[in-house]
Amino acid sequence: MSVFDPSFETLRLSMLARQYADQLQEAGEILFKAEQDENYVSHARWFVGEQERFQVMSDSGFKLHLMGLLDNLVEYRIQFNQQSMREGKVQITAGQLFIEWLPDGSTELSE
Repeated sequence: MSVFDPSFETLRLSMLARQYADQLQEAGEILFKAEQDENYVSHARWFVGEQERFQVMSDSGFKLHLMGLLDNLVEYRIQFNQQSMREGKVQITAGQLFIEWLPDGSTELSE
């Protein structure tokens, strides 16, 4: 029987950050939520500054890859019945990505 590995999330986020280091030099935040009956991110709100920066993140593939990774992390947490498995935020800080899982129903995306 496998067990939840808390380092899995950090490792995957650091790998993605290395791949897109140029796009992650400025601070930002992404709120996300997976609906109760869905095992994927259904809503996200990006706070990354100018629309131009968001477009660069989209065009480079970063947005697509981050959203796919978040889907995987939600599924992983659901598989192991972790608390706070459907909502959270990703912080972009000095070229690194950090995830904070928030209590389900606690973000503005739940309103």
